[in-house]
Amino acid sequence: MSQGDPPGYPYQPYGAPYGDQPPPQYGYGYGPPPPRPGNSSANAIVALVLNCLAVVSCCNLLGIPGAILAGLAIGRSATQPESARTMVIWSWVLFGVGFVLTVGGFLALGISGAFDE
Repeated sequence: MSQGDPPGYPYQPYGAPYGDQPPPQYGYGYGPPPPRPGNSSANAIVALVLNCLAVVSCCNLLGIPGAILAGLAIGRSATQPESARTMVIWSWVLFGVGFVLTVGGFLALGISGAFDE
């Protein structure tokens, strides 16, 4: 620093050697991005929509408790994020198991000849 600069002035005058300049301060544009202000519940919303569609279109009865768990997870995502995350995982598990059982049922019916004329 030169003699005339105030004591917290972080920059060297023009023409100062490169090694004498302080590193840039972290702030806007430097370092990791700031955390999001709110907890995103997008995963729970997608689980809710897909479980509802599975109940309506495929008669997937496991979609009903899956949709209930996803709806509860949306409500708890701001106050109890760990509990909401667990509910969303179980909602996806119920959706997957119901989907596998539905596909397996249709395959069993197709193999047995139920869809033949």
